[in-house]
Amino acid sequence: MWTKKLSAGVLRILTPLGPRYLKPSLSQRVYLLWVFRHFEKLPLQVLSRRQQRLIQTLWSEQRFVFVPYEETAILGTLERRPPAEPEGTPSRSDASDAGAAFAAELRQRS
Repeated sequence: MWTKKLSAGVLRILTPLGPRYLKPSLSQRVYLLWVFRHFEKLPLQVLSRRQQRLIQTLWSEQRFVFVPYEETAILGTLERRPPAEPEGTPSRSDASDAGAAFAAELRQRS
């Protein structure tokens, strides 16, 4: 399994348009195996700056490959989704709007 990942592994990146697969060089595959050693899937936000630069380099070099079947050795899966706010948590603008409405209501009462 490790030899297959080292020789022909690809990095899967989940995007809103669907998964994309990148073909890193041998040294990049070794590094990515180390990055994904404990987890199969990681969000982009948990990667270090160096790791994010590597992903950006692969993406900008357009090393995309077509993966015809699921038997392909996947080094790891990276989630490139925008961060979502937890449900039920008001944003800062909602809170400031609520505060302004409360202050206006207090002025009307006095």
